[in-house]
Amino acid sequence: MTDQSFREMKKGSRTIHLSERAWGYLFASPAFILVSLVALAPITAALWLSLRQQLPIFGVDEFVGVRNYLQLLGDDRFWAACWTTLYFTVLSVSAELLLGFGFALLLNRLSNGAGWGLRWAHVMIILPWAIPTVVSAQIWAWLYQPDYGLLNYLLYAAGITGGRIDWLADPDWSIHAAVVMDVWKTTPFAALLLLAGLKTVPQELYAAARVDGAGPWQQFRRITLPLLMPVVVIVLIFRTMDAVRVFDAVFVLTGGGPGNSTETLSIYAYKTLFQTLQFGYGSALATAMFLLAAMLSLLYLVLLRRHVQEST
Repeated sequence: MTDQSFREMKKGSRTIHLSERAWGYLFASPAFILVSLVALAPITAALWLSLRQQLPIFGVDEFVGVRNYLQLLGDDRFWAACWTTLYFTVLSVSAELLLGFGFALLLNRLSNGAGWGLRWAHVMIILPWAIPTVVSAQIWAWLYQPDYGLLNYLLYAAGITGGRIDWLADPDWSIHAAVVMDVWKTTPFAALLLLAGLKTVPQELYAAARVDGAGPWQQFRRITLPLLMPVVVIVLIFRTMDAVRVFDAVFVLTGGGPGNSTETLSIYAYKTLFQTLQFGYGSALATAMFLLAAMLSLLYLVLLRRHVQEST
């Protein structure tokens, strides 16, 4: 084979390679366009709207720049909503991760056997996640009912409380009641992801650890937890984003009350946008909520990267 013919063949193979790449971009372009329309376009529109003052009922529509964001800095209600949102997020995500780990370890242990017990265990754990959030919140609102609710009845029958507790009308209890409902609803999500991660851990590692005399806690700390760290970060990211933008669960239970004690950023943004029709300021609130979720997710990714660098 001459050098010229070899160069022609190489040139032809490169043309085919570039052509395949071009076809790949072409086939992927509908997905990129769809993501842009569904996600990027609304985010861009909200950012643009947050730079304006829009009050349709008064015919006000003007560009104000960052004035809405400067107003956020002096808005005590905004900072109270931020604190409520972060408090709700920390409590719910922490509880869901711990309970999800426990259920995942239980299901993983049960999966070593077979039979109807394992199938029913999966069904019972997944069931709360399958129920729509609004329906779940209404169910818990009935459970929290001060006069005829099951929770007050059980606590009174057990002698824990001496009378009626209005869980959703007490500022000290209402946010915790919402956290309990959210944990019950979304713990199965964490459990399923962690269970999938446990299935990928080689069993030979546990066998070798037992030969070396490692107990269950040492196996969990030295094998299970390090190998599941990427899955843990994924659970934290998804659940943190959901908790930061929580709306329906808290709104159905308390509506943001009593007072504003359970008013999260999403509820405050909703009231500003659709009750007072301040579209510009409400969009600034929604943008602040988006940035908060993005910063927390970035923090998780930085911690994961640091963990990977230390383990290699």
